[in-house]
Amino acid sequence: MGILAEDIERVRAATDFSAVAGEHIALRRVGLRYQGLCPFHAEKSPSFSINNDEGLFYCFGCGKGGDVITFVREIEHLEFAEAVERLAARAGLQIRYDTAAVSEDRQRRARLVEAMSKAVDWYHERLLSGPDAKGARNYLRSRGYDGDVVRAYRIGWAPEGWDDLCRALKLPVDLAKDTGLGFVNKRDRLQDFFRARVLFPIFDVRGDPVAFGGRRLAEGEGPKYKNSPETPLYSKNRVLYGLNWAKAAVVDGNEVVVCEGYTDVIGLARAGIRSGVATCGTALSDDHVRVLKNFARRVVLAYDADAAGQAAAERFYEWESRYELDLAVADLPPGTDPGELASADPGALEAAIKGAKPFLTFRLDRLFLRSDLRTPGGKARAAEAAMTAVREHPSDLVRDQYVMTVSDRTGIEPARLRGLLEGRPAPVARVAAPGGPRGPEVEALRLAVHRPEEVAALLHEVLFVDPVVLAGYRALCASTTLAQAMDTASQEDGEPEAASLLQRLAVEDPDVSADDVLGRLAREAARRTIAELDAENRRSGGFNEDVAWLKLALEELQEPTTSVEATGRLVRWLVDRFEVEA
Repeated sequence: MGILAEDIERVRAATDFSAVAGEHIALRRVGLRYQGLCPFHAEKSPSFSINNDEGLFYCFGCGKGGDVITFVREIEHLEFAEAVERLAARAGLQIRYDTAAVSEDRQRRARLVEAMSKAVDWYHERLLSGPDAKGARNYLRSRGYDGDVVRAYRIGWAPEGWDDLCRALKLPVDLAKDTGLGFVNKRDRLQDFFRARVLFPIFDVRGDPVAFGGRRLAEGEGPKYKNSPETPLYSKNRVLYGLNWAKAAVVDGNEVVVCEGYTDVIGLARAGIRSGVATCGTALSDDHVRVLKNFARRVVLAYDADAAGQAAAERFYEWESRYELDLAVADLPPGTDPGELASADPGALEAAIKGAKPFLTFRLDRLFLRSDLRTPGGKARAAEAAMTAVREHPSDLVRDQYVMTVSDRTGIEPARLRGLLEGRPAPVARVAAPGGPRGPEVEALRLAVHRPEEVAALLHEVLFVDPVVLAGYRALCASTTLAQAMDTASQEDGEPEAASLLQRLAVEDPDVSADDVLGRLAREAARRTIAELDAENRRSGGFNEDVAWLKLALEELQEPTTSVEATGRLVRWLVDRFEVEA
């Protein structure tokens, strides 16, 4: 079912192919043909050719060819019937359909679009010249929207009257309701849907007006932002504001920037980024993504995607897999949106879009920014949270690559982090069970309880990684008695085991050498620091001479004759570094 074949031929015959193509690319006549740069692939020498008499084109570079309908379909991303209708309207032809049902649907849609077009014009003219629109004009000027912006986006003003639009356009009830321009109120009277609002017309991908987004100026009834209801023309889960203007730039750059509102799209364009679209009043949906995949393979989200958490992650990863997309997030300054940033700092907006990161990278960066990576305990907690986020990614290969990212940021060995991917506890040095093996951190804390004078000179929190042992050590340092330390430790947020550990250690006699324990702690701390510095070097591409010094110190720590002296030097170096970073 569709357009009658003879009408399709009439459209082809009535269309000047070179004139249509000339609206999109520069052409020059060469003999009987027209030549230009192909709009379907990047090239520097013209290989795109049109035979205007036959109504055909062919590109000798990419091999794409066809008639004028194919050209319009490809360049404007339209269905076959939509392309024919577009060319028919251009040529002033009335087309027919091969069934009454299809014909009726097309005619009904045409009536709705015509009504919407008249409404766009009426509201726009009211904004430009209406005395009651002075406040709206002042508001738009305050946002930096001059007359050119207002005209380019056909911005309008809905007056306060109950039915000014419906009366001016003489809309019948059914047409008003089916377009969302009006509704029947409790008094059984037709009333305008929008009143006392600045209006942003919403167009579909073909450029037909299908809805409005309205912003209230003064405090009053109703929400600040209000969009048209769902209609036969408008589905909020499928239509993207601005795609009609952005599609050429999106296709050319193979990238689309998705934001939350119409002012964001306008802000992006004013900052020179013409590939912006918006989901008005709803989250990015599967239908939206299905539309976008036809235009670009890279989708940049210009809003805080991290706020949606795991639910967003599941959707994003599914879309990347199903539609073969590269989904990234622009790291905008906290508390800003593209519309605001375009006015305040357009350079920062451009940098955020160009520097958009893969979603998982964005989430991890935000997580590490909120974490205290100055202390071993803070690093351990950040690593656990980061690996929880990494575990959500469906690809084994991607997950394994992010293990190295988390290792670089926290200084925790990759082998310890990989256990978390399989749902196992991280094999970091947690507190040993009574009678079980003793790690050097626990041994050092036992010495601090029983023989503090032997470790006081060198023992420091920089040597501890286990958050429970660290909490116990801090409690000891902050107290004058063991009882007071246990009371302090029991109040430590998130580490209630510290008090129990101190209580247990109080009844256990240390049977180790202080020099031996401190040496072992120093060696582990040196290895962790080397891993951190190596990670920084990989990120920056530079070299840190401290790595060589630490490696030499490790060798001295392993020699009995130099171990004690090397321990002292190394611990003092680590403490100085810790205090500088803190």
